[in-house]
Amino acid sequence: MTKSEQAKAREQKLAAKLRENLRRRKNQTKARADADAAAPLEPETSPGKQS
Repeated sequence: MTKSEQAKAREQKLAAKLRENLRRRKNQTKARADADAAAPLEPETSPGKQS
């Protein structure tokens, strides 16, 4: 394998890893957003004030 072939193969591997990382990060962000949307809303209360 020549140096240019090695460089091309390395670039392809890096590109694949970057795509995989991007997909994983997008899925994590979506999962967090879904979890936030599914969480019940709690009324905000001030710690010093009681009714």
